[in-house]
Amino acid sequence: MVDDLTPSATPPALPVAPRPPLPGGYYAFGCASFVPLLGIFVGVIAIAIGLSSRKKGGGVLALLGAGGIAFSVILYGSLFYFGFVQRGGVYDGLRAQMAQSTINALVPQIEFYRLQHGTYPPSLDALRKASSGQSMLMTFDPSTTIPRPFYYERIGNDHYYLRGVGLDGKPFTADDLVPNVDVPDGSRIGLLTQKAQ
Repeated sequence: MVDDLTPSATPPALPVAPRPPLPGGYYAFGCASFVPLLGIFVGVIAIAIGLSSRKKGGGVLALLGAGGIAFSVILYGSLFYFGFVQRGGVYDGLRAQMAQSTINALVPQIEFYRLQHGTYPPSLDALRKASSGQSMLMTFDPSTTIPRPFYYERIGNDHYYLRGVGLDGKPFTADDLVPNVDVPDGSRIGLLTQKAQ
């Protein structure tokens, strides 16, 4: 006779309740991580919710958040590279135009300083302090990602040199950027473009 009290080889399987799915709004929130500027913050939150969720679809939410963060990093990294690092690209001309317009705008600021103080500023730092820091003294050199100050030298009380140094980092060489300002003979503008020999 078989004893009914002997344990069976395998216990009967307990029914497993299916995990409830995440509401659809969570997936929309995860997709919001692909929006520029918000992507990284929303992505981090989506990853945290997805990984801590016990509901079905938490892993998908975490993947959406991670994908949004990756998208933001790639987007901003490529914009930085093409805008500031790459040489020979489409943005080189724009950087050169920006540097030229900045150095052109400095000439009236220097001349206005002379009208106010009776002499040209001793340095561009003095010009910046006199204009409450609103002067456009720094520009992105077309050859580097580092903003460089322009070269400025006051000559006596009536003249000054203003140049943007080029690739070599030295003033008064062929690759310098000079203000595109017409200084007619007899003008009271003190800008000198050529170094006296």
